[in-house]
Parts: sequence; structure tokens; C-alpha cells
Amino acid sequence: MASEEDTEQSYVPQKKKSESEDDKRRKKIVPGSLMKALMRPGGGESNPSDGDQIIYHCTVRTLDGVVVESTRSEHGGKGIPIRNVLGKSKMILGLLEGIPTMLKGEVAMFKMMPQMHYGEEDCPVPAPSSFPKEDDLHFEIELIDFSKAKVVSDDLGVLKKVIDEGQGWESPREPYEVKAWISAKTGDGKLIMSHTEGEPYFFTFGKCEVPKGLEMGIGTMTRKEKAVVYVTNQYLTPSPLLPMIEGYEEVHFEVELVHFIQVRDMLGDGRLIKRRLHDGKGDFPMDCPLHDSLLRVHYKGMLLNEEKTVFYDTRVDNEGEPLEFSSGEGMVPEGFEMCVRLMLPGEIALVTCPPDYAYDKFSRPPSVPEGAHVQWEIELLGFEMPKDWTGLNFQEIMAEAEKIRVTGNRLFKAGKFELAKAKYEKVLREFNHVNPQTDEEGKVFLDTRNSLHLNVAACFLKMGECRKSIDACNKVLDATPVHAKALYRRGMAYMAAGDFEEARSDFQMMIKVDKSSEPDATAALAKLKKQEQEVERKARKQFKGLFDKKPGEIAEVQVEDRAGGEITGENQKNDLSAPLLERDDSQHCNEADGGQYGMGWFYSLWPPGRRTFSALGLDRCTIL
Repeated sequence: MASEEDTEQSYVPQKKKSESEDDKRRKKIVPGSLMKALMRPGGGESNPSDGDQIIYHCTVRTLDGVVVESTRSEHGGKGIPIRNVLGKSKMILGLLEGIPTMLKGEVAMFKMMPQMHYGEEDCPVPAPSSFPKEDDLHFEIELIDFSKAKVVSDDLGVLKKVIDEGQGWESPREPYEVKAWISAKTGDGKLIMSHTEGEPYFFTFGKCEVPKGLEMGIGTMTRKEKAVVYVTNQYLTPSPLLPMIEGYEEVHFEVELVHFIQVRDMLGDGRLIKRRLHDGKGDFPMDCPLHDSLLRVHYKGMLLNEEKTVFYDTRVDNEGEPLEFSSGEGMVPEGFEMCVRLMLPGEIALVTCPPDYAYDKFSRPPSVPEGAHVQWEIELLGFEMPKDWTGLNFQEIMAEAEKIRVTGNRLFKAGKFELAKAKYEKVLREFNHVNPQTDEEGKVFLDTRNSLHLNVAACFLKMGECRKSIDACNKVLDATPVHAKALYRRGMAYMAAGDFEEARSDFQMMIKVDKSSEPDATAALAKLKKQEQEVERKARKQFKGLFDKKPGEIAEVQVEDRAGGEITGENQKNDLSAPLLERDDSQHCNEADGGQYGMGWFYSLWPPGRRTFSALGLDRCTIL
């Protein structure tokens, strides 16, 4: 019995495959409506199936032998065979059913009743003009070739047939630099152009230097791959490779992708460009130092002037020793680090960098003038991933966390708030997998986690994102409702956001839960009162005379710049667990938050309105 129950429980009914339109059409076939006669046998053992590209000649005759239409030149056609993709191209029902029965090279005659060709009700293929679609007809088909095809464009205007598989998985894309052997033929096999001798054809992806359809096909290829790319005329755009395109219905490009150079537009605006000069080892991007790591690089820095003046070379100026630095700590210019993170060990890259990502915001070498564009030739020698916490005991984990937290504090004091926040958040993510085993460990863990959340809150406040700062404080208060420092920091964030009542409530609660925090809370309340008075003064000046005008008149409202101030408060000793604010960030908060928390349409149009009406006591009025 048990085994029978197990069998019943393990049975999962299979989902019924949805019926395609072609399957529905096949149900219309009745016996005798489609007959096949073999005229010449084909070779091989396989037949074409859905997804295969089929290439065939077709000649249509009446039952008494009169040619109605043909692809063959001897019967008045263009001599260009038809290309379809089974299961994707629109085909008459008789060929949709008959061609999958053929072998490569086979010639067969299909006798079709009208419902099997263009006489089918709702036939997806329009009949040629003056075609006898109400008659029984003979369709002579020669199946020239069939193979699996990569559909590059949804309308089947660009298809690719792989001849030899390539290496790796990466394909070229804009703005990669590509080298390839390329030849082109018309649909009937006439050679149009050939670039298969001397040097491979060089072009930059995305610069219209090859026909659009060919570029689309090459964009699906990997290194050393050989393929035929079939391009119909709507994808044949003029280019240096093929200037004349008139008169071609389709072109078959034979391509061997020799090499491509990875070129990355790091910012998307063409200012910070990384160009790979020498391939590294491993698979991109899995083997790149994407995470914070200890990196070793050789580099040569050059000014982008006519002389390409070298201002530093580790092989010369550093006694041949490489530069060693930890990523994610602001130890090198931002553009430098962004590019190194996308390099493989052993790779050499040339980086072109604008001044704001080079030395304008970083310690500038003496020979680099302000506002200078630079180039770095960088070789990534290797890197060490950060220590894996798996298998560490609690004390070792907390020691590693402390190292990262100290680094975050250093970055915070240097004004690199985004980098500091990333360090704190990294530890918090790792803490999701830490399980303290004793009460003492639990207390240490909770205190450290709270400290990290408050550090994140301080970073958000410095970055002008008050609401996110409040959210970070709430995570501490959810776990420890009487946490004085969390109340203080949330109160500061509320005050910076213009939510004065919420800020006052937090500062007053500080005094209740921790008497030792009273000096800080009192100073904060004094600052809050001063800021409220300032906002009220500005509001009264702003609206002065607005309601004294006669009907139809509009008072001019003058707007003053908001003034920032100095916030002092928390004792320096508290700075050991989390950095404190040093000034009023209210202006930044209001710019960043944009009134996303609870502001109505009025506040979204006029952000200062919330604080103004709050100061006047009008924010809680109800319109009846």
C-alpha cells in the first residue's frame, strides 16, 4: 500500500503542449488531397524538421503540364531558390506537410487539391496574380539543402547557418573592433565580393561599416566561428564593404570571425573607453575581479597630448614593482578601478579617461595638469578574492567584519560616502548567514549590526537621501526600540527632511530612554527650534502681501536661498561605533528625496511647501 501511495504522490501530470497554428492547419488535411511521387531519390537518412532552414526549387504546373510559375531560370524564373524556416515561415499547407518527408537532394512531385495550396481558407500566403488557386496542381520540389538555422531577425530577414563552431561564448557588439574574412554571393550563387586574402576585413561594430544584416549576424558569432549569413534586401544597407546594393533580393555572406577586440563604453557617453589589447585567461566576466579584491597591476599613465607624455610607469618609477591596491576603497582614480574590475588575469587594456574620472577628484601627480584627459595602459597581473567566511568561527567572523568596518570609517572620514556605505552593506549581507550560538555572542552580534545600520544611515544622510537614512535607523529601532543613538540619527534625518514634529519626538524620546544623552538631545532640540524659526521667517516673508491684494491681482513671491548650518551634538566618544554628521544636510535631502514619502501633488510641484506650511501649522488642516 505504501509503495502505491508513494507512486501516486510522485506522479505529476505533464502540461499539455499548446497547439500551434500549423498544427491546427494540418487538421484540415483529408485523405487524397495531397499525393507524392518520387522523381529522384535523395541522400542521407534525416529529414528536415521544425527550426530547420530549407532551400528548394519549386515549379508549379497544371495537371496537363503547363508551367504556372517556377524559381528555375529555364522555366522563366530568376534562378534563385526559395528559403524558408520550417515552423516559422509562412508556407502553403501542402509544402508544410510534404517537404518534411523529403531527403537532401531529393526531387518529388506533389499533387495538391486547392485546399492544400493557395485555395486553402484563410491561407497565410497570398496567391500570385492570375494564379489558378481553384485547380488541382502539380508542385515539383527539389530539396537542395536543409540545416539548423539561427533566426537573427524575427521577420526572418537575417538567418545564420553555422559551418564551424567557434570558441568561448562572447560575441562582438558595439563598439567592438572586429576582424573577419568575408565573401558575398547572390541568391543564385554569383560572387559579388571577396575579402579572403591579405589582411582580414577590419570594422568597428555599430559604425555602419558593413551592411546592417551582416552586422546583426556577426553579432551572434564567437571567435573562430565560420558561418553563412543570409540577408534579404531590407537589411542590405550601403557600407564601405558593399557600396552597391541595388538589384539584390538577398545576399549570402560567408564569414569567418578571425578576432575581435573588446571595447567598452564604460559610461555610455563615449568618454571612458576600455579597449582590450591582449586577451587574459579565464571566462569573462566570471573570472574578473568584480568583487572587492586585492589587485596587482602594472600600468603606464599618459597624457592625451600630441606627445603622449608619460607621467608614470610602474616598471620605471616603481623599481619594476607592480601597484598593489584593494578595490572598493578609493585608492586609485574611479575610472581606473571601473576598468580593472572588468579585466581578466593577464589581460592588457588601454583606457581613455576624462578628467572627472581620472585625477580631478583624486590626488593628482605633479606632471598632470588640472582638467587633463589621460590614458592608462594597464596589465592585470592577478588578484586575490576577499576571505571566504565559510568555516570561520564567530570570533574570526567578527574580526573580519571589524576590518571592513574600519575601512568604511576611513572612507567616510575622507568624504567617500558611497564607498563607505558599500563596505558597511557588504558586512550586513554577510551577517544574514551568521548564527550566534550563545547569549554573549548574540549581544555582540546585535550591537555590531546596529552600529553598521547606523553607519549606513549616516552615509545616506551625507548623500542627501534622508528617507533612506530614516529607513536604516528604523532597522535598528525595530530590534532595539530604546536605542538612543538610532533615535538621535533618525531625528537628524527627520529634521533635514523638514519633518520637525517627528524630529522633536525622537529627541525627546532620547532623554527618556537614556539620561546620559540629554546634552546631545538638548542641543539637537535647540537646533531644531532655530531651524523652525528660520523656515517660518522665510515663509512669512515669502507670502507677505499675498492675501492683501484685491481680487484679480497676484502678489509677487520672493524666494530666498535656503541656508545651511552647522549641526553639533553627539559626543566624540560615540563616533567609535558610527560616524556622526558634521553639518546640516537638509538641502541635499530635499533635492534627493523629491517628496516621495507622503507628499501630495502640491508638494511635488513645490518641495519647500511642506516645511513652510508645517512651520505655519497648516499642514494638518483638513479641507471640508
